[in-house]
Amino acid sequence: MLLARVADVSREVAATSARSRKIAALADLFSEAWPEDVALVISYLAGQLPQGRIGIGWSILKEPVPPAAVPALTVGEADAAFTALARVSGPGSQAERRDRVRRLMAAATEDEQQFLVRLLTGEVRQGALDAVALEAVARAAGAPAADVRRAVMLEGSLPRVARALLAEGPAALEQFRLRVGSPVQPMLAHTAKSVTEAVRTLGVACVVEEKLDGIRVQVHRSGGDVRIYTRSLDDITDRLPEVAHQALETTGDGFILDGEVIALAADGRPVPFQDIASRVGSRLDVETARAALPLYPVYFDVLAADGESVLDRSGAERHEILARLVPEPTRVRRVVVDDPEAAGQVRSAEEFFAATLRRGHEGVLVKALDAPYSAGRRGRSWLKVKPVHTLDLVVLAAERGHGRRTGLLSNLHLGARAEDGGFVMLGKTFKGLTDEMLRWQTERLHELAVDDDGFTVRVRPELVVEIAYDGLQRSPRYPAGVALRFARVLRHRPDKPAAEADTIDQVLAARA
Repeated sequence: MLLARVADVSREVAATSARSRKIAALADLFSEAWPEDVALVISYLAGQLPQGRIGIGWSILKEPVPPAAVPALTVGEADAAFTALARVSGPGSQAERRDRVRRLMAAATEDEQQFLVRLLTGEVRQGALDAVALEAVARAAGAPAADVRRAVMLEGSLPRVARALLAEGPAALEQFRLRVGSPVQPMLAHTAKSVTEAVRTLGVACVVEEKLDGIRVQVHRSGGDVRIYTRSLDDITDRLPEVAHQALETTGDGFILDGEVIALAADGRPVPFQDIASRVGSRLDVETARAALPLYPVYFDVLAADGESVLDRSGAERHEILARLVPEPTRVRRVVVDDPEAAGQVRSAEEFFAATLRRGHEGVLVKALDAPYSAGRRGRSWLKVKPVHTLDLVVLAAERGHGRRTGLLSNLHLGARAEDGGFVMLGKTFKGLTDEMLRWQTERLHELAVDDDGFTVRVRPELVVEIAYDGLQRSPRYPAGVALRFARVLRHRPDKPAAEADTIDQVLAARA
């Protein structure tokens, strides 16, 4: 498939707000593409390179290159060029990257060049992935959208599912099953303002569990093989030997457990998230890092047992299975509310919430006991409750600091996700940042930089930060008409992709 066709559809989808027109345009595109190109097309429309970061900055891309007169560059040829760029390293690598980029741009028309620049800088924003692209794939293949959605949940990748589906037809969906050793996207939660609201909203028997401030992990065991994955499906088995050892000591087999790894200080209170994230992120000298900060898992759910999926079983049934697999000290604390209308039970749930906060944890999750495990979805049957207003927002830019913060990127420009795939700015903040956080974010944001006017560094929208705020106030300065009031940074969330940040609709709904 010609890259020009992808660029045309990208522009068309970005120009329309009608969901039906987006789906129709994408379905036509997927129907035309060769199956081997579909995964690349979906990735490109989502603004993602399969090769990841390939070291191409604005300093190279801003150099003009005469465009090709007619479209001839294929998606496969572009992918080969990106792969070659990703492999460049060593002395003279910058000059070689520049030369390869110029050759790629010379093979592209002006429209294709613009698309390539947006792709390389993370500026492709037309909301083409997720539900819209999924429905378009389903339409192009003549498959039920619900079946495609479940396959993507279990496989963790729409491009991989689409490639098989468009090559083999709807029957290909049968191959996407829950398999021990193959990670799946975790179930996520919506937000409630209080435990009482959460219990009443669910309206059925539920459980209130501690919400731990650790790193989400999915632990797979099959025989003597244990694999540990993050919420973004990265394999971190080698970094958590103590967790792998504990899984091997478990009496069951053929299981997938869902939980968090945490650490406790000498006084029994949880160690800050940033320290845990640093430990999990450590790839070198793991044993020394382990000795300095041992971690242990706390599980709250099970996805498979004895080699069989339990995703469709109720929360109550899954907990019974979990209780047979792991001992109580390794399971999250919880209290059951059998009757959401019973004042005494709701009061006990609120007391459990207060006790959880006193123990130093960040809040609770309220879960319906009759609900299945909806992998990869933010289900309405799980509601999280925290004691303060918080949002997960994306850093869009950062201003250079002054005074004691000279040389650091300090004041963050914060945005919420918009329906069209872009971001809506909600304000700025430099509050809450420790010296260590400032140093870390400066280094990370320089890696994401796409433009620098000497005062403000604009970055690819990839870094998520958890923000606490006192409320929203009217503001004509920002596109949504509101701004965060007294915003402060609680922590960076390098473990969380921008696609899981809060949306502007969620922000405005919370205001109501």
